[in-house]
Amino acid sequence: MKRQYRVVVAKPGLDGHDRGAKTITRALRDHGFEVIYTGLHQTPEQIAETVLQEDADAVGLSLLSGAHLTLFPRVVEELAKRDLDDTLVFGGGVIPNADVRALKEQGIAEIFQPGASLRTISTWLESALDDASTRHID
Repeated sequence: MKRQYRVVVAKPGLDGHDRGAKTITRALRDHGFEVIYTGLHQTPEQIAETVLQEDADAVGLSLLSGAHLTLFPRVVEELAKRDLDDTLVFGGGVIPNADVRALKEQGIAEIFQPGASLRTISTWLESALDDASTRHID
């Protein structure tokens, strides 16, 4: 890791299941990231504001309610309103493959479905942020 990155992990909407978000928060911390977990029932505006206030490099969205096609793009929009277009957005949950493609077309960098290993997620995030920081230096 080129430096210690700051990552916000958030639960948008009314989804009350946070075991996955807490698990990924711990895994990312163990991998060396600084992680801010927002807790349950966050609006896209609250998530974007947390990213701004925490000067985060990335935001991970966890959602099991089925509202991912609505809420994930709204988070991207709220980040853009705050000039945070360079924030890496990734997500996870029970998301059908067709929806994964749609989300990536709307600016979500990666989606992790059930069964993705914590190592795979942590390694991907490190690589993606290292690549992004290299592009900003050039």
